[in-house]
Amino acid sequence: MAKRKKQKQIFRYDCTMTGETYKTTREAANPDDLVSVQAYYELNPEEDDRPADIKKELGVEDSEV
Repeated sequence: MAKRKKQKQIFRYDCTMTGETYKTTREAANPDDLVSVQAYYELNPEEDDRPADIKKELGVEDSEV
């Protein structure tokens, strides 16, 4: 017998802070609690460990002195 190809289900969610829409292949347990990466770093700037050139490209001001 031939195997049937599984169809992937796409789930679309909106970031509660930025309004950005993104899609995943897994269903979220708490879709109301989801935030984008940008929003997460805005909430937790002390955990922003991205390289300086990436921050500059995104227009993020570096608060370290």
